[in-house]
Amino acid sequence: MRCDHFDAGTCRSCSLLPQPYERQLAGKVEAVAATLSPVPGADEIAWLAPASSPEEGFRTSAKLVVGGTRRRPTLGILGPDRRGVDLPGCPIQHPAINRATPGLKRFIRSLNLTPYDVPTKRGELKNILITVGDGQRLMIRFVLRTRDRVSDIRSALPLLRDLVPTAHVVTANIHPTHEAIVEGPDEIILTRARTLPLSVEGLELGPRSFAQTNASVASALYEQAALWASRPFADGRLPESLWDLYCGVGGFALAAARAEFPRVTGVEVSSGAISSAISAARHAGLSRSAASFIADDATSWARTQSPEDVPDVIVVNPPRRGIGADLAAYLNECDAPRVIYSSCNPASLAKDLAAMPSLRPIEGRIFDMFPHTTHAEVALLLERA
Repeated sequence: MRCDHFDAGTCRSCSLLPQPYERQLAGKVEAVAATLSPVPGADEIAWLAPASSPEEGFRTSAKLVVGGTRRRPTLGILGPDRRGVDLPGCPIQHPAINRATPGLKRFIRSLNLTPYDVPTKRGELKNILITVGDGQRLMIRFVLRTRDRVSDIRSALPLLRDLVPTAHVVTANIHPTHEAIVEGPDEIILTRARTLPLSVEGLELGPRSFAQTNASVASALYEQAALWASRPFADGRLPESLWDLYCGVGGFALAAARAEFPRVTGVEVSSGAISSAISAARHAGLSRSAASFIADDATSWARTQSPEDVPDVIVVNPPRRGIGADLAAYLNECDAPRVIYSSCNPASLAKDLAAMPSLRPIEGRIFDMFPHTTHAEVALLLERA
């Protein structure tokens, strides 16, 4: 893949770009295997062929730093001087995002919105977060320092739709503190549409819900997990029930339901994500008894369930820190015969596996969510020893 920004030295986020893509994939497989090597039984994992990604246009969610001035805004990343670097036509971004950025710049100019300047801690508009959904419709979230310009953005929605016709959900996120985080705690939805239909598993995304940034690879991940989950046990019995812990908007649970699991339950601390999962389940024609979703802490919820309600399969998809000692201890001790662990951090995965000696890793697969970087997403099928 050719990238003018990389060649010019203005962006080196895709650090592996000079390597041929097949070499990148092989390196990730080697790195994950080395990280997991201290785990008992890791040398017996049957590694499936990596799930590769398109080399260009794969990023369906983008976090665009707003920099420059009101008359000449930039949309891209923070540079070494902590000021915005413009990245027009970034080749890893979905074409729908790149088509939207010129209109977004015109919108910023039209409203006279002042980009936030990190070194001086002044300005209003910090980031624009964009997600591409089904039919290339967009969720556009303006991350603002205050509420001062929210009404102006709301009034200018007709202009925004003229400039970016694919805008479907538009919000204002309020992020008042000077911190190295992308968004703040308050979200104001400005459009009638409140969720974005995704192209993956019939999912729906709310403004503060997590979605994988690579839709094509996410589809492969959910499909693989559903295949593992529905595999017959050694005695020929078919699994019937599944928990999806850290379920987000319900990707793993809904994929399992589509694989004809009779009962799936998703648990996620974000109530907004749970609302999106429930909506997607109903649109898929799933009853509450077939697919239920609960807003709660995954570890606390699991520990309060009675032993007879423990399912045949438990899927965990935690953040980078991993599942932690409490949930690892629970999974190690409970009677669930099968666990599927989806990890975005092989180091925390290795630590969690070491705390679950009663679960033996059987198969694994790398999912290349972030080509041209060292980031590795890995899923493991674990069976109770």
